[in-house]
Amino acid sequence: MPIMEKETGRTTVGQVLPKVPLPPLKQTLDTYLKCVQHLVKEEQFKKTKAIAEKFGAPGGVGEVLQKKLLERRDTTTNWVYDYWLEDMYLNNRLALPVNSSPVMVFPKQTFRDQKGALRFAARLVRGVLDYKALIDARALPVDFARGQLAGTPLCMEQYYRIFNSYRYPGLKTDTLKVQMKAASSSPEHIIVACKNQFFVLDVVANNKQLNETEILSQLEKIMKMSENAEERLPPLGVLTSDGRTEWAQARDALTKDQTNRDSLALMESCMCVLCLDEPCGLEARDTTRAVLMLHGGGREKNGANRWYDKSMQFVVGMDGVCGVVCDHSPFEGIVMVQLSEYLMKYITGSPCKMARASSIRDPPPPKRLLWKCNPHIQGLLAASGDRLQRLVDNLDMDVLNFNVYGKDLIKKLKMSPDAFIQVALQLAFYKCNKRLVSTYESASIRRFQDGRVDNIRSATPEALAFVMSMTAERATFTDSDKMKQLRDAINAQTNYTIAAITGLAIDNHLLGLLRIAKELNMEKPEIFSDETYSTSNQFILSTSQVTTTMEMFCCYGPVVPNGYGACYNPQSGPHHLLCV
Repeated sequence: MPIMEKETGRTTVGQVLPKVPLPPLKQTLDTYLKCVQHLVKEEQFKKTKAIAEKFGAPGGVGEVLQKKLLERRDTTTNWVYDYWLEDMYLNNRLALPVNSSPVMVFPKQTFRDQKGALRFAARLVRGVLDYKALIDARALPVDFARGQLAGTPLCMEQYYRIFNSYRYPGLKTDTLKVQMKAASSSPEHIIVACKNQFFVLDVVANNKQLNETEILSQLEKIMKMSENAEERLPPLGVLTSDGRTEWAQARDALTKDQTNRDSLALMESCMCVLCLDEPCGLEARDTTRAVLMLHGGGREKNGANRWYDKSMQFVVGMDGVCGVVCDHSPFEGIVMVQLSEYLMKYITGSPCKMARASSIRDPPPPKRLLWKCNPHIQGLLAASGDRLQRLVDNLDMDVLNFNVYGKDLIKKLKMSPDAFIQVALQLAFYKCNKRLVSTYESASIRRFQDGRVDNIRSATPEALAFVMSMTAERATFTDSDKMKQLRDAINAQTNYTIAAITGLAIDNHLLGLLRIAKELNMEKPEIFSDETYSTSNQFILSTSQVTTTMEMFCCYGPVVPNGYGACYNPQSGPHHLLCV
């Protein structure tokens, strides 16, 4: 269960945002049937249609559940938030790397030597402290919607969870703890991972934050400490890369020893993790850097030089492979983008502010986190390492730079770039598989208090009509027929997008009805045990647009074993980047 001290639904300018709406039951059921009809066999659809009609009939189960959901909407800030968080993240038992944690890949850095890499890391830490100061002062400018229905102010609460969230593994469900406290009591240390060892770096000494030179000096000490083979401890970080139940069991074994409890407490209360990675010896192409951010290259490389429960991990590789790894449960990709762009501007924007030697203090040296391991824990480490390696070996990844045209041409054709790319993905999938499948595109609902996301179901009937026209025998459809089908598909995608961002999509609503039934100890309604519902929630194609203004890109893995994760970044001019 999530644990947090709730804020009001205000933007930074003090404007109170509306609550997430609850769509009419009939509207959601009609849309659900339209979304699934062309994705399941005819016989199965007939069965589903009858089940949905019975569920939504006057005096039926659906009306009872809808009434309870309306009561919940009236008495909570956001009726779907906890349901969604648990269903999307906390109840998910898959390992966080690849399956859940998105990454931002920074531009490739060229370091002359180790000191150059550490200088970059010190500057990055200083930038993090500056950004955190803006958050603590609630001085971040309010985000406004772009794209469809642009200009609406957006909820800023996700930003206040960047540095004070921690995801605890559980046997059946994780717990997200968010400390919404005064800035004075917020974390004052970061954890530095180096050679699979973990070190506490206090960023405040004598009530004053460390400057860049002091941070650099501390990082050099950590690097030296990590090289002492005699003091090297087992690679505990690999446990956090495991399935959530396996990690919960291992954490339970660890906490039987006081030394481990003390180390875990420091890890769990840190501001963020800084991972100083060893060179991987691989050519630093976009694809290589993407996979190294996603999983560290496995146990033989930097896969254990991580602590995945922490919401923010900054990676600085000695070979210039750098970026950010995030636990997705506290916030969406836009938060990672805004912070990453701030840091890149901070790092490159002005000369290094290295303090004069005379003004440098001598803060207490960093401390190594100590761990006590018995043969049982050693066995768990080996098993976690094996499973991480399987995760690494099972991922196929490619980063495609598409240079033929960019979003300017699409806009010139009076089409939405996002909808255009979504329809193109449907065509690509159909060409490979001769069918369409349930597709997930995240839609921000930050126009509302504590808004996170709902789902745009991009595999529309109109998209199917278009892809069939494009793959039919040459003479079957004229070019003008195909163009009309394309515009119809893009209009359908755009209309669904507008419904989703205004809180009128179907996925959150259906989840709410299911959860209310469970809370009332009702037998699971037939609509949710129906095969169609299960199929409709297997997102073989999981997609999102994550736009950056700087030369960096976001990526993530598929959400099902036989699936695809497609993150794209449409750019102006001829350049458009797609990461799959």
